[in-house]
Amino acid sequence: MADTLPIDAVLPELLAAMAGRGAAVLQAPPGAGKTTRVPLALMPAVRGRIVMLEPRRLAARAAAERLAEQLGEAPGGAVGYRMRGESVPGRRIEVVTEGVLTRMLQTDPELPGVDCVIFDEFHERSLNADLGLALALEVRGALREDLWLLAMSATLDAGPVAALMGDVPVVTSEGRSHPVDLRYLDRPLGPGARIEGAAADLVARAVAETEGGVLVFLPGEGEIRRVAAQLEGRLPGECRVRPLFGALPFAEQRAAIRPDEGGRKVVLATSIAETSLTIEDVRVVVDAGRARRARFDPGSGMARLVTERVTRAEAAQRAGRAGRVAPGVCYRLWTKGEEGALAAYPPAEIEAADLAPLALELAVWGSENLPFLTPPPEGAMTAARALLGDLGALDAAGRITEHGRRLAARPVHPRLGHMLERGGRGAASLAAVLSERDPLRGAEADVGLRLAALQGRGPAVPRAVLERLRAEAKRLGKGLPEGPGLTVGQMAALAYPDRIGMRRPGDEPRYVLSGGKGARLSAADGLAGARFLVALDLDGEAREATVRLAARIEEGELRETFAERIAWERVCLWSRRERRVLARRRERLGALVLTDLADREADPEAVAAAMCAGVRELGLGLSAAAERFRARVELARGGGMDLPEMSDAALLAGLEEWLAPHLGAVRTAEEWRGFDALPALRAMLSWEEMQALDREVPARFVTPLGREVAIDYSGEHPSIELRLQEMFGLARHPVVGGRPLRIALLSPGGKPVAVTMDLPGFWDGAYSEVRKEMRGRYPKHPWPEDPREAQPTLRAKPRG
Repeated sequence: MADTLPIDAVLPELLAAMAGRGAAVLQAPPGAGKTTRVPLALMPAVRGRIVMLEPRRLAARAAAERLAEQLGEAPGGAVGYRMRGESVPGRRIEVVTEGVLTRMLQTDPELPGVDCVIFDEFHERSLNADLGLALALEVRGALREDLWLLAMSATLDAGPVAALMGDVPVVTSEGRSHPVDLRYLDRPLGPGARIEGAAADLVARAVAETEGGVLVFLPGEGEIRRVAAQLEGRLPGECRVRPLFGALPFAEQRAAIRPDEGGRKVVLATSIAETSLTIEDVRVVVDAGRARRARFDPGSGMARLVTERVTRAEAAQRAGRAGRVAPGVCYRLWTKGEEGALAAYPPAEIEAADLAPLALELAVWGSENLPFLTPPPEGAMTAARALLGDLGALDAAGRITEHGRRLAARPVHPRLGHMLERGGRGAASLAAVLSERDPLRGAEADVGLRLAALQGRGPAVPRAVLERLRAEAKRLGKGLPEGPGLTVGQMAALAYPDRIGMRRPGDEPRYVLSGGKGARLSAADGLAGARFLVALDLDGEAREATVRLAARIEEGELRETFAERIAWERVCLWSRRERRVLARRRERLGALVLTDLADREADPEAVAAAMCAGVRELGLGLSAAAERFRARVELARGGGMDLPEMSDAALLAGLEEWLAPHLGAVRTAEEWRGFDALPALRAMLSWEEMQALDREVPARFVTPLGREVAIDYSGEHPSIELRLQEMFGLARHPVVGGRPLRIALLSPGGKPVAVTMDLPGFWDGAYSEVRKEMRGRYPKHPWPEDPREAQPTLRAKPRG
């Protein structure tokens, strides 16, 4: 430890904070030395082991090697490391990947023998780091007050983390960054420009204008390979291009990190190189300005990788790589003006990830009320719990099952853990293929091609990839029984019970998935003719996702695997296309309808309920008599009577209560048009209410002759039509519902001669003019001078 690093200046302050509070937040920029200095500085003050979390396998191994090197030894002495599939024990310091700490805490929350946990690069806000810190804080509060906790970060706003940990001290190292010259594009990239070509041009320019190693940030492996291909023959002979990404064999990763003897290195890297790794001899950074992130959509249950603009925090991290050991240069593949539109920080993984593994860990822990810096979104957690229920990991009450505990102990996604538990050793190869990057990305969707390649009899796959997949399959199958001999399709369906696809009718290979979503397959794909398949990888489109990886499954295999989930149901529904009620018996697996038959014994109540849905689409279309009745009711209600509301909105909202019991055999739009709803409307009123309605707002007016005339309530005022002579002898104007009747008085020939709402006023006024005119036109009919004293009649005057 002869070389002095910026972190050394604050180590005494950090040791004092840890000794006083047992927890702290260390904020130090990249290159300050926190990863390789702090554990060694804490070691004399910590009696037990120190466990340090690193977000990536490469960083964990590199950190362990550097720590051991400073002690003059190799990993396996005082310093060790542990990650999935690889472990080198260490007596005092153990560098682990983040999921390892979760397993340690779940196995024994007291963490025997561990006295300090360090969360390195916490600013990356990985899901496992957030969970690990939450669990460790709960353990420290309930079981281990003596457990030291330290969160180390390069760019994170330290205040909220310190508050979460109990308002612990924040120790800040200013670092020792050399100036970095930022160089931007003169103009933005064109709308159709691909970043690979532009990035290759910028790299060639950077190599020509500068000296020292060059670190190029690209979003993913595909872009790295394409940029490497475009750089062939464009760089000086002493330049050696080195790729660096997570799936690369460790020997090639090491070659990218270590300095090249006698040459100039150009490292094409993903975001793996942003923080915790020190890549020696780098003086120049080329930032393509893109980052690849996983986005999970709880609505579709699908995750997809999206390529987004980097945030300002990420851009600062990347640029800082150029100034770790000397003044440097950073070339940015965007203009100065575009920088203001960049977001400040990337989202925490917990905000955008598939939360099924987190929900499983919380169920094992027995509590969801943990101190998370960012609480998990409720929608994503609900979707995660539903999936775990489907897999049998949670019971109906949401509690962990024994099967769920076994899934949590497996270092794979719960889907794959369930497949391994049910499929045995025979499922290990498929689990290995599904847990790694697709080795035949861009090929046909059939996962069987990948399994054949794994066995050496399929399409060509790079040897290093094959070896990694075979090693993973061996590791996953270790300790498992041989299994029941399931087909690939059955094993895939166990892992993805919500993505079993059944082909829709038609020429195009479009599928409905058992979870209710839609998916499509390329018509040229070898699986395009499959009636059933299991979609193992989709592009995540919400409306209809494209299947990128799938397994064929036969109907018989589905029935054998999911016999307890396949059930018959009776369905009555309104068909908008056929404009009728359809009554069916359906055999279902989730959203898949395996068998669909006409139901000739459908429940009448279910048929009526479906017809009510049809009425809502068709409209009420009440008969004239029914319209008159509800107009009477509404008039009575307006006059203060307590009667059911019969507006269109109220009737449509309550169809199941007032209409359904009266529909009988009505099933079609045509039958509804011929249906009279008057009896159903009348039934909404009790006997007493009907009596009161007939009394206050009668359906008919009884004339002085004793004849009944229907009252029309459809207009603004209730109205009747009748011969003028039939109203003789009436001195008071008739009233219904507290409102005067509108009376249309007709001539003996049935033509309107007057309309009045004041009969006495008509007798006293306009009647005389009507009498003069009508006497000449209808001389055989009576036209008395005083109609109040005359007898009502519908007859002409007697002859003679």
